[in-house]
Amino acid sequence: MINWNKITQDESVIVGKIVKRAVKELGVKDILSAQMDISAAHIEMPIKLNELLKADKFNFGHDVAGIINNMNRATSKLDNCFVPRFAR
Repeated sequence: MINWNKITQDESVIVGKIVKRAVKELGVKDILSAQMDISAAHIEMPIKLNELLKADKFNFGHDVAGIINNMNRATSKLDNCFVPRFAR
């Protein structure tokens, strides 16, 4: 189970900006799921959120789409050996 208290308010704001960019640039439709997937990934495997937000479209898309497509919501882990490029 995810301990949602491990993500700070500031980190949540950045995740929101990441999701907003993902909607615009990647066509993400499910905003709430994307926000939860990226937050859960950050809690489980810290991500350099500011760097991800500022990344070029290719690397941004790799990490965001990879997180969304590989998040196992039952375990809160990323499946298929996926590791975001901006993981710490």
